[in-house]
Formats: sequence, structure tokens, C-alpha cells
Amino acid sequence: MPQEFDATTTDSADPPLRGSGPLHGIRVLDISTVYAAPISAMLLGDFGAEVIKIEHPVGDPARSHGANKNGHGLWWKVISRNKRCVTLNLGRPEGQRILRELVTDADVLIENFRPCVLEKWGLGPDRLHEINPKLVMLRVTGFGQTGPYASRRAFGTLAEAMSGFAHQTGEEFGPPTLPPFGLADGVAGITGAFAVVSALLHRDSAGSDGHGQVIDLSLLEPLIGILGPGPSAFDQLGVVAGRHGNRSPNNAPRNTYLTKDGRWVAISASATSVAERVMRLVGRADLVEQPWFASAGERSRNGDLLDDAVAKWIADRPLREVSAEFQRVGAALAPIYDVEQLMNDPHVRDRETITTVDDEDLGALKMQNLMFRMQATPGAIRFPGRRLGQDNHAFYRERLGLSPEQITDLEHDGVL
Repeated sequence: MPQEFDATTTDSADPPLRGSGPLHGIRVLDISTVYAAPISAMLLGDFGAEVIKIEHPVGDPARSHGANKNGHGLWWKVISRNKRCVTLNLGRPEGQRILRELVTDADVLIENFRPCVLEKWGLGPDRLHEINPKLVMLRVTGFGQTGPYASRRAFGTLAEAMSGFAHQTGEEFGPPTLPPFGLADGVAGITGAFAVVSALLHRDSAGSDGHGQVIDLSLLEPLIGILGPGPSAFDQLGVVAGRHGNRSPNNAPRNTYLTKDGRWVAISASATSVAERVMRLVGRADLVEQPWFASAGERSRNGDLLDDAVAKWIADRPLREVSAEFQRVGAALAPIYDVEQLMNDPHVRDRETITTVDDEDLGALKMQNLMFRMQATPGAIRFPGRRLGQDNHAFYRERLGLSPEQITDLEHDGVL
């Protein structure tokens, strides 16, 4: 059954604060910018954590990245959902003092400054753990807190290049290809959320004696971690993986194919039984009887022969027939969608993979739903990303007891 989602309309001064999910009661300070670390904070907020997005008074650059409507960044609305938005200039001594005060009752702090920047401001782990020993700190950088590249500026593109991803992506004789979206940031963001929950579990399992810890997360290492056994294959076999277009070096048939009515489809036949069904369907049962067919590796080396048969069969039929026949024989095929086709797919619609939330700036707003469903402790999208400093007065009055006049003075002084 589709999960229920709370899409309560937000009020400009008072977002719906009551969260749900397994992280309810966890307080997160998100002082990071752009993508990877903010995605970690988004995921924690999706599952009940109270997330405070703390921005420099000029705003997170992610507010203006990508598509926007009426000046409201659409990606911002997604990655800053479930976050109260306040401003604080951490480069000012008063801003640093305020953050140290906020840390006293926080569970998690997420940051992605270059190494040693927080230390320079008196906000490094040693200082913050003196204030709150239970604090979990997620530190996200391009290359990690240590090593010869630690101080280099880095974005996800550099991780996609260095990890081997770009080297393996693209046509065989074409150039290395970068993804058209923040792949490294997304992978690191999901990894960061897992790391935070692991650290919280460790802390809380020790009861009152539990302590927080520092998590050193780079953009590079999680992406390397999901790219398969490349380092092991090179170590043991001297193999350097290259580019194969849409083919796989591990099995065949696996490619994209064009139907008679001009639609592209993708096929995967990792299991020999599935590959056999495909080849029998396209009228090439003779290839199934070949000695090499039972080996996925050997099939990939005969990819031209298999692809030619599959491509010709698909090219003679419209998408509807191709899809129906693959389903009938129990083979794996999916249409290649653009975003409009994705959003209109009956399965995507039934599972509410794309949901609608009420946004105070844009009205009904569609966005990606939660990444997974939990039966007993479901999360919720309570509100989309909010305006710069929108929660300053409510938050600083509630958390620090500041008067409206004090908050206004701090804003005028450039601290907030």
C-alpha cells in the first residue's frame, strides 16, 4: 500500500514542526551548502529529525542552481524540505558564539567547509565536543579531512572523474562521459545519512555514557565503493575496465534498442535463464544451443551476434507489443523514459513515487517522494524548502530566548 504523506500547507512564520518517523526527537544543525551534505540532512528530516538549515545571510548557492519559477529554485524546494531556514554569519565572532550555544542541545551537526575552516573559527570537533560530548559531526569534503588532497577545492565532478566512473562511461571509442546530474553528491549524501544514523545508534546504545563522534566523509570514496570490483580485478588480474557504451562486459544481451514506433527500450539479461528466454523470443533458439551461451562472460564476448538478433526483432514491432511479449516470456525490459513519461507511468503513480506537496510560493508542487517505505515508522514531507531567513524570528526566540528587537539588531549588524 502507498505510504501516507503529510503535505500540510506551510505558514510563512510557522512551518509544521511535528515530525514523524524513526528519527523523531533528533535535532540536526545543517550548516552545509549546495548538495552532498544537504542531501544527508534532507534524508534525516524526511524520517522525523528536526533539521535547522543555517545559512550565511547571502544564502546557500543551491537556492539559485538549476530551474526556477518566479525566482524560487525548484531543486532547493526538494533538498531543503523539512528544514527550518535561519541565517547566521559564522565568519563573525558573534555568529560563532551563537552556533556554540545552539550546539549545546543538538544531536547532529552537518558541515562541508574545507578542512580547518571550522577550527579557525573555534568551531572544530574538539571545541564542540567540550560543549556537547554527545554531538555527532558529519564532515563532508571532496577528498576527506586527511591526505595530500585534503585542502583542495572539489566538487562532485572531480570525484566522478577520479573514481573511474567517467573512464568507464560512454561509447567504446568516444570520450569519457560525466553524468548530467550530481551523482557523486547524491551517493555521498545517502552515505552520509547512513553514517549519521550509525553514529547515533552507537552513541545511544551506551545510554547516558554514550558519546558522539566525527564522521569524515569524502565525495570520492562512496562513489568508488559502488563501482564494482575494479580495484580487486586490477590487483588480481591486471584488468583495467574501459568503456562499453550501453553494453556490459559481464553479460549479454544488455543494451538499448529502438522500437518500430521510435521508442527506446533497455534490456538486461544477467541471468542465463533470462538470456535464453530473450533469444528464443526473438527467434534465435539456435544460439541458446551454442556451448558458449551458458557463460555470461562468453555471451558478452558474442555481444554483436546477440544484439543484432534482438535489435532486428524489436525494430519490427511497436513498444506496446515488445513490452507485452517480454512480459509474457518473463524477460526483463523497460522503456527509456523522459521525466514526463516517468511521471505518467501507472506504477510510479500508484506508488506515489512522485508526490505533491503544498508550497507557500508555488502552490501544489510535485517532487520526488521518500526514497524508501517503513511499515511501522514512516517518514513524511511536511513542507518544501523555505525562504532565506524565514524562520529567524520564530527560531531564535524559541531556542535562545531573543526578543524581536535583538533579532532585528543582529540582522542589521550582519550576524543573522
